[in-house]
Amino acid sequence: MASWIEFVTAEPALARQVEDRFGIRKHKTLATLRKDGSPRISGIEVEFADGELFLGMMPGSLKLHDLERDPRIALHSPTDDPPPGNPRGWPGEAKLAGYALEVDFPDSPVLGGRRFRVDITEAVLTHLNEAGDQLVVESWHPGKGTRRLERR
Repeated sequence: MASWIEFVTAEPALARQVEDRFGIRKHKTLATLRKDGSPRISGIEVEFADGELFLGMMPGSLKLHDLERDPRIALHSPTDDPPPGNPRGWPGEAKLAGYALEVDFPDSPVLGGRRFRVDITEAVLTHLNEAGDQLVVESWHPGKGTRRLERR
């Protein structure tokens, strides 16, 4: 696992692109695991601050209960459609996988709100190549570096 700053230090250009994709809109998608092991998809906001990536949880939320049982998560950035008539203009999407670890949240704007730091096990940026004719999947794993795959 790696903190956000460790990812930024290891792969600054890729980390910047991933953060940019997460920054296009306020709401992201979080996947957690239910008690029976099946996935739960929820909307969430994220915060990049002080070299970390944070999630905030409302007290009593189902996703919070999921994290109390199992800290494994996946996050998906908001997505954009390609501009009309220009499929090559698609800016891509980003995904992160890892663990949500609870940290102190003394300034929670919600009574009983909880905060989690995300430790990353995988970062992925999917986009088109410059020619716009191949899908590019760039993935980073701590200790393994970055892999780039292009396919039609």
